[in-house]
Amino acid sequence: MSTVARATEANEGEGGGEGENRGPEEVGTFRERAEQSAGEPGGKATGKAEGKSAGKTTGKAAGKTTEKAGVGEAGAGGPSPLRLLLSRVRPHRGVLVRAGLLSLAGSGAGLAMPLMAKHAVDAFAADRSPAGPLVALTVLVLAGACLSAYGRYLMSRTGEGVVLRARDQLVGRIMRLKVPAVDRLTPGDLQSRVTSDTTLLRTVLSSGLVESFNSVLMLLGTIGFMAYMDLTLLGVTLVVIVGIGAVTSLLMPRIQRAQLRAQESVGAMGAALDRVLQAFRTVKASGAEERETAAVAAAARHAHDRGVSVARWSSVSDVTMAMSIQLAFLAVLGVGGARVASGSLEISSLIAFLLYLFYLMGPIGGLVEGWTGLQSGLAAVRRIYEVESLPGEPAAAPGAVRQEIPATPLGVTFRDVTFGYGDERAPAHKGVTFDVPTGGLVALVGPSGAGKSTVFSLLERFYDHDSGTITVDGRDIRDWPLAELRGSLAYVEQDAPVLAGTLRENLVFAAPDAEEKALTEAVSRTRLDTLVARLPEGLDTAVGHRGVTLSGGERQRIAIARALLRRPRLLLLDEVTSQLDAVNEQALRDVILELAEQTTVLVIAHRLSTVRHADRIVVLEDGRVRTAGTHEELIAGDDLYRELATTQLAADAR
Repeated sequence: MSTVARATEANEGEGGGEGENRGPEEVGTFRERAEQSAGEPGGKATGKAEGKSAGKTTGKAAGKTTEKAGVGEAGAGGPSPLRLLLSRVRPHRGVLVRAGLLSLAGSGAGLAMPLMAKHAVDAFAADRSPAGPLVALTVLVLAGACLSAYGRYLMSRTGEGVVLRARDQLVGRIMRLKVPAVDRLTPGDLQSRVTSDTTLLRTVLSSGLVESFNSVLMLLGTIGFMAYMDLTLLGVTLVVIVGIGAVTSLLMPRIQRAQLRAQESVGAMGAALDRVLQAFRTVKASGAEERETAAVAAAARHAHDRGVSVARWSSVSDVTMAMSIQLAFLAVLGVGGARVASGSLEISSLIAFLLYLFYLMGPIGGLVEGWTGLQSGLAAVRRIYEVESLPGEPAAAPGAVRQEIPATPLGVTFRDVTFGYGDERAPAHKGVTFDVPTGGLVALVGPSGAGKSTVFSLLERFYDHDSGTITVDGRDIRDWPLAELRGSLAYVEQDAPVLAGTLRENLVFAAPDAEEKALTEAVSRTRLDTLVARLPEGLDTAVGHRGVTLSGGERQRIAIARALLRRPRLLLLDEVTSQLDAVNEQALRDVILELAEQTTVLVIAHRLSTVRHADRIVVLEDGRVRTAGTHEELIAGDDLYRELATTQLAADAR
């Protein structure tokens, strides 16, 4: 099996994905999405035009998307794929040289075997003992096998090291990507790049670089021995092989394109499957199994078609290469047989030449396989570079330790802030201005889509605002080191995500050094005592993938306890009581009011019971601040708030 075929099988076996996906439907090409997310230094999208371009591609079939994806174009402005590949190999060049020399020595031992066979045949013909040549032949076989085996082991071990290093770097980069970049990508495709694409680097190391170099030397060595045997037969051989080789070279660009498309289609298939798995219960509850199965099957068929295309072209290449040796054998046998009959060539020399001819298959096959392996590796390193070239957040300084949180809470000021997500949606903020004083409870209310959650995204700097000013503790938010800013905040998301692992691991996720006393206190304050008591292993009980063993209210309380352990200077709460019963809601509201005496609490709330106790309420509407004040002031003076209080807020309170 050729390298390309094996690489395609590896892709199909490892193309899974994780996270939110768009299935086989892609939002623009990878290049377009990367450009949109790059934008300005803050990481915002590069305008509505590109966003519309991305949005228009939504809903296209996986096949069309993959054909159009043009993944190789993403690195067009950067280093060449070959340079990128060599940069990954460079740290291991010493080991690779040793491995290559060992493999070369093992193969070189094989070069002497036909010559020893000739001496053995001559010994039989002259009635001499063939023991010497046969012993030498045996030693060569054993020595060559041992040297080759150890050389291949070194190459494989080094290849695994390259794969590990590439995966470490790529995962680290993904973790540091800006949120807009990840929002526009499919996590299934990202995982395919971390798994199958990095695996191809190992293949290109062994067959694409070292083996290709060795094959060139072995080819030259074999041709040298053939010239020693008979120049005429060598000429016949080269005429046939060069002619077939010229035909084979025309196939290489097709193999490269087919391999690139195959890798893209596997990523699309993983994205399609992950889309279903992330909403597995919804799919079943909606009776959509057949439709989603058909969608994943369509992506799988497209990946199959691309894989078959690779197999077809690589098979043609393999057969063409083998045919060149067979045709050369027939030509040499005809010409050599005639020369033996005429007495101008010894039969032992013809036998040795034919053995060298068949030995020639190894170096030629190694070159063809190395070339195809190199193409797959170049495609893989190009796809990896696309992720590495996306805009990322700065890493925390080496050895940086989170400092003790000061006692003083943080104040926040928004001044004429505008922000848009860079797609077809209307701007989320259109000149938002409000103040959050230090300490106390401030609530954000308003209709759906008013821009409330965007306030939290801007404070966490998941996105950077387009214009206006945001200050935190009197300091422009862009002047805060990112790690320090987020270390001072705690954010409880609306869907309260819980990670696979134990309950303890989820609780201390944001504060891994939390003491047991603080953990116990957080569990008690959020009324998780009963949950811990009924779990078979208490805090060390696994909660399942995405907390599947927990109720929605339990997940919310876990997220809140996690935030409490962080001891933040500014606590951001997004709909934290939406899934709680009346008893737990009352208890949590008391905790929030208690926290508001110690730190600044900014809450997005749809429940009147939470809002009415706020020190200040900011009413948002259509991306603007409509008004602000206390509950009593707004009830008396604002129609929208009065309507919310008597309908949505009051209904939620019941």
